[in-house]
Amino acid sequence: MTKRTEMTQLGWNFDNSYARLPQAFFTKLKPEPVTAPELVLFNRRLAEELGLDAAALQTEEGTAVFAGNGIPEGAAPLAQAYAGHQFGNLTMLGDGRAVLLGEQLSPNGRRFDIQLKGAGRTPYSRGGDGRAALGPMLREYIISESMHALGIPTTRSLAVVSTGEEIRRETRLPGAILTRIAASHLRFGTFQYAASRGNLEEFKQLADYAVERHYPHIEAGKDRYLAFFKEVAERHAQLVSKWQLFGFIHGVMNTDNMTISGETIDYGPCAFMNEYDPATVFSSIDQQARYAFGNQPQITGWNLARFAETLVPFLHEDKEKAIELAQGVLKEFIESYYAHWLNGMRAKLGLFGEEAEDEALIGELLTLMHQQGADYTNTFRALTLGELNGEGLFEASEFKEWHAKWQTRLARQGEGTDALTALMRRSNPSIIPRNHRVEEALDAAVQNGDYSVLEKLLEVLADPYAYSEEQEEYTKLPPEDDAPYQTFCGT
Repeated sequence: MTKRTEMTQLGWNFDNSYARLPQAFFTKLKPEPVTAPELVLFNRRLAEELGLDAAALQTEEGTAVFAGNGIPEGAAPLAQAYAGHQFGNLTMLGDGRAVLLGEQLSPNGRRFDIQLKGAGRTPYSRGGDGRAALGPMLREYIISESMHALGIPTTRSLAVVSTGEEIRRETRLPGAILTRIAASHLRFGTFQYAASRGNLEEFKQLADYAVERHYPHIEAGKDRYLAFFKEVAERHAQLVSKWQLFGFIHGVMNTDNMTISGETIDYGPCAFMNEYDPATVFSSIDQQARYAFGNQPQITGWNLARFAETLVPFLHEDKEKAIELAQGVLKEFIESYYAHWLNGMRAKLGLFGEEAEDEALIGELLTLMHQQGADYTNTFRALTLGELNGEGLFEASEFKEWHAKWQTRLARQGEGTDALTALMRRSNPSIIPRNHRVEEALDAAVQNGDYSVLEKLLEVLADPYAYSEEQEEYTKLPPEDDAPYQTFCGT
């Protein structure tokens, strides 16, 4: 039997506030140990930000923690309970293959969840083995760290260990555990689970906890929970606007994958779009295109409505008035999302200030990109660099007409070339984690044990706005004969 040990150093500084909530919201348990853990990816910079001993964590002792074989001193391992609307259908869920070790207090006083994903069975596994395959865990590491570098709120990845064990899916696959870092793992589905229990006192404890953890500036009082809902809605207006601005498709926007903190979570069937098309879907399980790229703002609003339903008893003593208040926030969400997106698109085109014609100018470009099958990221990259050669879009007469309008708009604002270029360069990444590059890195690592391809990819993605020579190769599109890209849930 694999042994578990207690860890007493390595820089851990736990204060486990979630474990002080009513036990209905979690089950205390430890990860299931694995036979032969090996540290294959480690985020040294993130470890240092968390106040951890990065050098010590790369030893056998540190690897044992990341594998669930060693429990750090002060940790309070547990699996969280939650629900979720999955493709529109409400289901009782929970951490079926993850264990929250505890909450690390960083040197600057911030609180972060330390979660092991793929740590074994829990009471919420619903017949599953509780394990994760190496490929999907490496993929989450790549995408989540790339999202962070792009400036999109996200959970982070601290480490990946291979377990030395095989797991059975369609075939036998090498097992792995990801150490995920999050502001918290509170989800819309956490509140749906609490509401389903019908215990208003428990629900109030959860809501107060979420407010105090993520929105401590909200004061106690009769409007506290309405203010809470407004804050959550605004965080998601900002979040989904960034997804749309960078061509990111989440792929599984269930309510259990929407966080109270406004961080992107769950990198299963996600991907970045190549050709601009609002109907783009990559996920193999999204048969009805519910979570297509162009639907993401609408689905975020739908998910917020489901979250609001749980808060109704606390928004106003009159249910009809409570619903009216919630609907007002949802309307504000739509307006806020569009404002964030529009301002982001202005920045991508180097537009300072606001003019009434801006919306039409942006819309015309996106329509042309769709019609011409233009690559989303590379189009804005080319506009940033002023290199409008060789692409079908740039040769079209309609684009040349649009380009003249754009230049006229730029001339009116009176900003210098340096300011224009700086704005566009910090708004348009040179590179994204291209799907074919991610798959290339995963194949080399999983099939051949060669992590050099993955490590190089992580290196160039760490500063996506660098426009460096090293990034040039990674801006290239996949071969035209590549089959349509499809992503999978990873469970």
